[in-house]
Amino acid sequence: MIFDTVIIGGGLAGMVCGIRLAEAGKRCAIVSQGQSAIHFSSGSFELLGRLPDGTAVSDPVEAMDRLREISPEHPYSVLGRQRCEQYAMQVPDLLRAADIPVSGDCRKNHFRITPMGKATPAWLTIRGYLTTEEPEQLPFGKACIINVDGFLDFYPEFIAEEFARHGVACSFGSVNLPDLEKIRKNPSEMRSTNIARVFDHEENLEVLAAKIRECRKECDALILPAIIGLNRNDSLEILKSKVDIPIYLLPTLPPSIPGIKAQQALQHRFRSLGGEYFLGDTVVSANMENGSVKEIFTVNHGNIPFRADNFVLATGSFFSKGLVATPDAIREPVFDADTVFVPERKNWYSMRFFDRHNYQSFGVRTDTELHVVKGDKAIGNLYCIGAGLAGFNPVHDGCGAGVSILSAMYVADRILKGE
Repeated sequence: MIFDTVIIGGGLAGMVCGIRLAEAGKRCAIVSQGQSAIHFSSGSFELLGRLPDGTAVSDPVEAMDRLREISPEHPYSVLGRQRCEQYAMQVPDLLRAADIPVSGDCRKNHFRITPMGKATPAWLTIRGYLTTEEPEQLPFGKACIINVDGFLDFYPEFIAEEFARHGVACSFGSVNLPDLEKIRKNPSEMRSTNIARVFDHEENLEVLAAKIRECRKECDALILPAIIGLNRNDSLEILKSKVDIPIYLLPTLPPSIPGIKAQQALQHRFRSLGGEYFLGDTVVSANMENGSVKEIFTVNHGNIPFRADNFVLATGSFFSKGLVATPDAIREPVFDADTVFVPERKNWYSMRFFDRHNYQSFGVRTDTELHVVKGDKAIGNLYCIGAGLAGFNPVHDGCGAGVSILSAMYVADRILKGE
């Protein structure tokens, strides 16, 4: 099979890179072994929430100058502020074209509300999810937090306790209906995805609307867990049309409805542009010639190779096995590329869970144009994007989605320019 570009990995970075190339008319394939981290996302995309020294960031673009001084190896520092801003300005349109309606500004972080009620910096947030412009101020004074009976991945009491810190008084409501009893028989089946399938049916959505109308007395807003709209896009609008006060969604603990929907939307966009998506397949080997990748082989296709002019490594970090830890080293399993890590294992992590852990910034070694380096030599037609890159801490710095998206756009443009 012959393509212009083969992308290994179907997460956020791989999908954005594939879409960008497919929009330009390139024949692309994505090989994805399964679920990616986007399935667990919160409905928001972060650009830069904190600098490595812990300084809070209000304007992510402006903060990139300081970031380059502190962390010259960070992917944003490698790309440069001007290029990062250019790409960041284009991202909302790219996502909206994939039917992911987002709002936000790369020059000013807003704050999304987490499943535990905390406010955390965000760049873009999918429409319908609760956000605020200031972390200490919510857009209502009284709220009713509604949950489905028996749903354990949503915590109204914790949320109410956090809201109370901001002067919001909370009451509680609950929802039940016969179709939910079928999945309640097994507690492990009471997950957001299964509940959302129940509310995909028109009659159950009508019952939900009636139930939440009963809870709207003496409150300014209704708070619902993200348990609607898995296979339809109008669920929230239907509810809003039947209730006369604002309704906001909060993400739940994984599995994540907004994350799954975003993945599905990006995949549909890629395929609609002519891209070929190979789900449930794993790359096992590659042939190289004269310092370039010529072809790769996968489990499902056996001795049938994927050939391309360019290859993009978007396999992610440890979560998706894009990086593998051995007792004394960090490996990249597809190409055995050079990696960046701290030599002594005892320095990989801290005994304090919420500390900044060194291992989170380990990754594939690249040159300044994001070519993968192997044996201290850059491979001219192999790039690395996303979470597998070295030099940044996505959790501490709040930049995981931004690095994935911007590095993907940069590499796509490099390929399109033929460099």
